[in-house]
Amino acid sequence: MTETAEMTYDWQPFLARWSGEWADAYDPDEAPDAGDQEVLEERWLGFAPATGAGIAALEERIGLRLPPSYRQFLGVTDGWRHAGGFVWRLAGTREAYRPDSETDLTELFLEHLHEDASPAEFQEALVWTRGLQLDVESDAVSVALDPEDVDEHGEWAVLTWAPWRAAPPERHRSFWEFMQAAYREFHQLEAGRDGGRLFANATTEALDAQVEEARRDALRGDYERAEAALAEACAFGRPRATALREQLTWMLGDRHTNSLGGLAADPRYAPDLLPALISSRERRSWGDGAYEYHLRGGAEEVRALEGTLLEQFQEGTYAYTVAGPFGGAVAAAREQMRWGEADAAWRTLSAALPRWQPLGPDHLAPVGLTADPLLGPLFTPARGRALLATPRGEEATGVAGAVVDEDPEGLAWLADRPGSGQRTAYRFLLVEGVAPATLPALVGAEDGAELHTPMTLWDARHASRPDGDSGVRTRSSYDDKALVAVGRAGPGWSFAFDSDPQPFNEARFVSPAAAASRHGRAVVVWGEADRYGEGAQFHLSVAERGEEQYAFTVRGNRCERSGEIPQDLDPARLFPTIRDRRPHDGGGMQRDGGSDSERDGGLPGEATALTAIAAAFGVTLPRYALDHGRLHTFTTCSWTRPPGPGETFVVMSFGPVTP
Repeated sequence: MTETAEMTYDWQPFLARWSGEWADAYDPDEAPDAGDQEVLEERWLGFAPATGAGIAALEERIGLRLPPSYRQFLGVTDGWRHAGGFVWRLAGTREAYRPDSETDLTELFLEHLHEDASPAEFQEALVWTRGLQLDVESDAVSVALDPEDVDEHGEWAVLTWAPWRAAPPERHRSFWEFMQAAYREFHQLEAGRDGGRLFANATTEALDAQVEEARRDALRGDYERAEAALAEACAFGRPRATALREQLTWMLGDRHTNSLGGLAADPRYAPDLLPALISSRERRSWGDGAYEYHLRGGAEEVRALEGTLLEQFQEGTYAYTVAGPFGGAVAAAREQMRWGEADAAWRTLSAALPRWQPLGPDHLAPVGLTADPLLGPLFTPARGRALLATPRGEEATGVAGAVVDEDPEGLAWLADRPGSGQRTAYRFLLVEGVAPATLPALVGAEDGAELHTPMTLWDARHASRPDGDSGVRTRSSYDDKALVAVGRAGPGWSFAFDSDPQPFNEARFVSPAAAASRHGRAVVVWGEADRYGEGAQFHLSVAERGEEQYAFTVRGNRCERSGEIPQDLDPARLFPTIRDRRPHDGGGMQRDGGSDSERDGGLPGEATALTAIAAAFGVTLPRYALDHGRLHTFTTCSWTRPPGPGETFVVMSFGPVTP
């Protein structure tokens, strides 16, 4: 196709190539009908060219000048046979027509429009009345040129629709584009036809060479070029193209309908690809035979692997493993990720990625990593792109993958509450000089407390319910034990984090900082938005060697404090509007400035206070791991004291009502 003052199209060579390929692909054992016999003899799916008078007569009949691509098409052939697999005859000058009245198809589309349908939806429904109808014989496929959908070149859009597609009409920008799509459909159907006949011609050979070059481009790190080339080959149904392209799109996050091109049924690739399929599709419904479609034709060893993997995922024991240096990096990254160090884990993987080796020629990336319960959550779209951009396998250059950090430094991110209402409150304990695994021994709910297997906080809460699957949840103002996720909070520090604490009870609150500070310092922070009209709240307490050193609690514009608070952590400096009640003077210090509340009900100065705490102790919390990862958990001792004489407490249970 060339572009001059008017668009022109190379119809003759395109249609001749299509006709020859169609004739060569015809099954010799199938008796042709009269029309097909003529095509086979002449190797031409078209007819004689339309005359100028015939084209002029059609234009006079419809009252419009035809769009350039269809007009030029008619000058080569007055109609067409076998436009794809489901349109057997396309109209020429004599058969093309515009309906004189509303068609049954228009009525059908209008009946199914909802009352809030847009003007564009009404216009789409009316195309079957105003359009130039081109389908003469088809498998219930309607084809129409739309004279009211015209581009800058004068081309009319083509709409096609079939009831068996169960989808809206397909739009093509021009008749040329429609015929290109029909040609690709012809190739798709021939490439996938059963019977063992080889569908090969100059077009398929060129496409297969393009697929091989795209495979090498993908391993070189030029994944965008590779994906575009593979997408074109997929449209023509080339066998390897889908399996290669779907590995790339999988790593980019497109997994909902992605079957990895059936490559998981191959014993060479199943150890890496099959776990990814199972993890993506069957996380909520484990069962036998779930992969009958994707594993059709798979060897017995693949079936056996499927059963093993299903059992491992159901029991939560699956871990991605791979041989060689990259396997060592995977093990190191899993260790980092289970303690919340997501950015460090990604750096470990990306540094080792050039040493990853494929399981076979059609293996483009360590897809199975996305199935690992610990490492899978690492793969954001940006990290997927970084992985694919790293030269690897036979094309490796030794250059490490790009560093993609997701975690902000420090603690201030806790003040940025999502609009969905998540994290309206939080509390955490920071302990110096101990590993995360020792935290249960310091502040666990009972002697001998241990960490649970890494899991999401949602799963951990569900697993910790004493009533199991009954859905019953109990809260008490007396006993405030916290289910916390643990990990590393920077050099020399560990954390225990609760993202869903009970409301802060200032009268009964007992900071666990003193109990946790046997080996050094311990810090407790508790932030809470204004959820009940009592004002937002922020608490800090710091202990060392078993003794609380200082503490303060800010509630609305009121502050309670104790001990010698360092100047950098002085609440009067951090929070813009508080009445600071100091023990030595009884209070009365009024701060000016600030707003009544921060976004989503947070306390003015909350982010400033969190920044100051992070700087004072050199700590950080891993937002990404807490929001998306799987961490070890345990239940702490109560954060409130028992009720004293004459004090009352409340126990509430939430759950389904059983008659």
